[in-house]
Amino acid sequence: MSRLLLGLGLAGAGLLLVLLGLFWLPYEAEALSGPVLAPPSLAHPFGTDWFGRDVLSRVMAGGRLSWAVAFLSLAGGGLLGALLGLACGYFPRASPFIRLADALLAFPPVLLALLLAVLLGPGVGGVAAALALFNLPYFARLSHAGALELRVREFVVAARAVGAGSLRILARHILPNLASSLLVQATFSLSTSLLAEASLSYLGLGVQPPHPTWGRMLWEAQAWLFRSPWPAVFPGLALTGSVLGLNLLGDFLRDRWDPRLRRLP
Repeated sequence: MSRLLLGLGLAGAGLLLVLLGLFWLPYEAEALSGPVLAPPSLAHPFGTDWFGRDVLSRVMAGGRLSWAVAFLSLAGGGLLGALLGLACGYFPRASPFIRLADALLAFPPVLLALLLAVLLGPGVGGVAAALALFNLPYFARLSHAGALELRVREFVVAARAVGAGSLRILARHILPNLASSLLVQATFSLSTSLLAEASLSYLGLGVQPPHPTWGRMLWEAQAWLFRSPWPAVFPGLALTGSVLGLNLLGDFLRDRWDPRLRRLP
């Protein structure tokens, strides 16, 4: 329970900060709103950066893009991967296509993300598409293994015997039994996408300026880290808290829904 509360608290705080930024920002993200490199104060709770921009406003605005890219990549990669895995697992003739997912898994994850980002280009769409392809094979392999196991179970055979169509069987019998596993994978993939987007932005392959992202803010603030650390500390804390919270939440859900993985007291 402590992992659940801590995970929800950390991930919820990061997401709440982003959702609040959709409706209200203390200052415009690019506005020169105070003294240069001013420490945290009532006027600027996270301080200001080397241009006098409010760090809290930039963390909130940057989080919008970071979370948006993560959710887009999760939706695209998760949906396509699950459909590919279900089709390859349930229909024997489609099974060779699962090798596409295996081919993507053959690449080291970081190298694959970098390669796809270079090929697809910077920007929200390019980065989201790159990370969607990054997530796709994990959902494909998970749903493929589940479909292979479930298609020979008694309730599926019985449904087929009474004339249920393949799409009905997939939607009513196989997919609901995979929902918990897919949700756990989605939680981990969301945290991985957040971290991967920050890594790409840090390397200059993510969303380009003037749009702030957490990874880009970390890269820009590294020159001031030992003199005025707050422009780097606060986006770093937001990213770390969100990723750690999602991982704790996914770990709790996995242990909750899979008795084989429950820890001994």
